[in-house]
Amino acid sequence: MREPQFQDRHEGGCVLADHLRRHARQPGTLVLALPRGGVPVGVEVARKLGLPLDIFVVRKLGTPGHEELAMGAIASGGVRVLNREVVDELNIGREQLEAATRREAGELQRREENYRQGRPLPDVRGRTVLLVDDGLATGTTMRAAVAALRLLAPAAIIAAVPVGAAESCEGLSQVADEVVCVRMPEPFYSVGLWYRDFAQTEDDEVRALLAQATRERASSEAQPSA
Repeated sequence: MREPQFQDRHEGGCVLADHLRRHARQPGTLVLALPRGGVPVGVEVARKLGLPLDIFVVRKLGTPGHEELAMGAIASGGVRVLNREVVDELNIGREQLEAATRREAGELQRREENYRQGRPLPDVRGRTVLLVDDGLATGTTMRAAVAALRLLAPAAIIAAVPVGAAESCEGLSQVADEVVCVRMPEPFYSVGLWYRDFAQTEDDEVRALLAQATRERASSEAQPSA
């Protein structure tokens, strides 16, 4: 009988934060959560570690006819990365790439505007980024996020999740500077299996959580130091 590892994403974030304690209140460090499911996790990580929180939106570019296979991705900051092996092997043409990019760019822009409410993307150059999601199954989205974020020149990218497939976590370690995965149950099957409550995170919740994190951060910074 497989028992869930976490009650919900918030508990997953609290446990994950315990494994990231060395980054607590470190200057130049921030938490970037992958919407939507990564945001409740990221909120708890940022809160417990005393770090700023923001989002990093990623949209996979699916291969025509095989949408589950990523030929690339676009992300916050106007970044596009391509999986050259897939593009070359399947002879993906420029028009197909551009069409997929335009299609996903619309959804990415919608999410950016919806979640950011006018706030700019934080400058990550030279900073340590804790890149957080609710879990790793295939790891495709997180790998795309790491590749896209790398182009924005952070000092280090630490990919962090409460639960993931061991093989995916190992593969991710080839592109991230560090991977922190609290639980790697076998057999894995899916991320949702390891949460008692894995209800879909809605846009309204993402906005509310980000606004709450901003208020808490501002209040914390306003407190006089001891």
